Amino acid sequence: MAISLELIYPSGLTSLQNWTFENESVIRIGRDSNNHVVLHSKVVSRFHAMLWGFGNEWKIVNLSSNGTYLNNAPVPHALLTTGTIIRLAPSGPQIRFRLLVNRLIYPPKESSSKTIFLTEGLWRGLKADPILNTWCCKH
Repeated sequence: MAISLELIYPSGLTSLQNWTFENESVIRIGRDSNNHVVLHSKVVSRFHAMLWGFGNEWKIVNLSSNGTYLNNAPVPHALLTTGTIIRLAPSGPQIRFRLLVNRLIYPPKESSSKTIFLTEGLWRGLKADPILNTWCCKH
């Protein structure tokens, strides 16, 4: 399942950077350039944390002596839920974790041979169809 990681300003109201991962099952976070998410902060370790996806669930594992925090509590490892705030070190950067649920969008008539997948909530003007469990739009 695809996920989004959003580097947020300490107030939590402003997004500074976003990463989307659709096919990865392991995502590494840290200062080293070999990580998927590279953060240049003195409190972030070279290899600070790892996210591990299995099925529809994601787990975070702390790899740093500086610690990894979920919703302000230190954790060695934990299951992630959408909206969870990950903080690297007691005063480090904060990242919002989100599961991205793809919904099928029926294409307009002129492109009927194409299947379009959109991430839930990204396009305005779409309505949820609870019966079909899809997102629909008017053409």
